[in-house]
Amino acid sequence: RTPRPLWRRLLSAALWTVVAVCGTAYALSLLVPLWYQVNDERLLIVTSGSMAPTFEAGDAVVLRAISRESDLKVGQVVSFWPVGSDQLVTHRVVALRHLPELTDDPETGERVPKVDADGTTVTKPYVFTKGDANATADPNATPITRVRGVVLGVHTGWGWVLQWSTSAVGRAVMLVPPLVAVAVLEVLAVVDSRRDRHRASPAADGRFDDLLLD
Repeated sequence: RTPRPLWRRLLSAALWTVVAVCGTAYALSLLVPLWYQVNDERLLIVTSGSMAPTFEAGDAVVLRAISRESDLKVGQVVSFWPVGSDQLVTHRVVALRHLPELTDDPETGERVPKVDADGTTVTKPYVFTKGDANATADPNATPITRVRGVVLGVHTGWGWVLQWSTSAVGRAVMLVPPLVAVAVLEVLAVVDSRRDRHRASPAADGRFDDLLLD
């Protein structure tokens, strides 16, 4: 095989580097969230500064789901859906209370406390929350059924990386260059193979002629 010139070896090394780096980045973008899911946890991207300095926008927090009221304690940071909203909020628990469950009065249509068969008022557990950076607590209490989970830890700066890696631009950056690099390497391999066969053919013909002359 004919030795390759220096520029050709450098080009191949650069192309393989692109394949390795981009491939590793794409694999990590899939495996890191999957690893947390296997451990019954989730990564949540922080999008506001209401919990500064505990964590900032662009950070990622590790979330563990809860299933019981006893899983919650004052001082914990939780992620929840406020009543009437589908936007997830992550704030600190400042109080835990049982409040009357309200129902519509069949006669007046007003919201009144619900009572059971023996006349006892039915209550539900609620959390009262506040952002560390906010001057006042959140205006409404949240039923614990709307609490998604408790924050276990914070990874500074991970949020922006995770958001980018799952975007269309991020996926394109991680997948298109290595595919192009592999295609170029295949073309170079075909060109090299043809060049090697072409250079070897005259020598082969010469050896065949020598055998005939003998």
